[in-house]
Amino acid sequence: MMTISVIGLGLIGGSIAKDLKTQINVEVLGVDLNESHQKQALELGLIHKVVSLEEAIEKSAVIILAIPVDKIESLLPLVLDKISGDTIVTDVGSTKVQICRAVVNHKNRSRYVAAHPLAGTEFSGPQAALSHLFVGKKNIICNREKSDDSAVETVVKIFKSIGMQTYFLSSEEHDKHLAYVSHLSHVSSFMLGLTVLDIEKDEKQIFNLASTGFASTVRLAKSNPSTWSPIFLKNSDNLVKALENYIDYLHQFKEAIKSNDHEKAELLMKEANDIKRILN
Repeated sequence: MMTISVIGLGLIGGSIAKDLKTQINVEVLGVDLNESHQKQALELGLIHKVVSLEEAIEKSAVIILAIPVDKIESLLPLVLDKISGDTIVTDVGSTKVQICRAVVNHKNRSRYVAAHPLAGTEFSGPQAALSHLFVGKKNIICNREKSDDSAVETVVKIFKSIGMQTYFLSSEEHDKHLAYVSHLSHVSSFMLGLTVLDIEKDEKQIFNLASTGFASTVRLAKSNPSTWSPIFLKNSDNLVKALENYIDYLHQFKEAIKSNDHEKAELLMKEANDIKRILN
């Protein structure tokens, strides 16, 4: 029997726990400071048992930190302080550089595997947890060389067991790429939501006119700010560069529309169509 503890029972942690709990010879323990989340996780059958952090560290072969990235950065060293030599610690944080930096010289650094499963929805909390959320999705492990081979192998197997394929990057590459393909899209959606709400004070009118295109574009604006604010701040250098590029293209398009430059506007859109080469 392998005991796995999930620290943080929201969308990602809850979904991981839910899938792992269905597996043979796996005991899933849950840790969450929010008593309501504890109760919901048990009622929804996401975990076998709620425990304290201390009990989770004592009993677990693998500990998964599924809390906001700033909380991972502060908690990870404390967890590594207390684990036995055989325990493995991993996380699901959407940024990696600062988390890895926080434990770079830790005596138990080799028992930590820096992971990021690329999956999610715009919803949060235990009730948002979904079975099979990770099937067919990608998992990233960063700075593989800093972790014991056995720890990496176990973490890869765990993510594979819930349907994921693992890729390896440096933490710097990870944060740079995610700024463009994840973090920027969330900022864009948040700001689109603000723009529309600011212009259209009549919310009923917004919903009456909103098409599926608007709904899909603004969907991420429903994401939990307490999750995404730390992500943006922890990856600020890369995100600022991404925003500068994005704002430059917005400015070019605005000027084309303002000056009635049909050819320029269409050229920008045609260039953007090349995204079909990457996303079928």
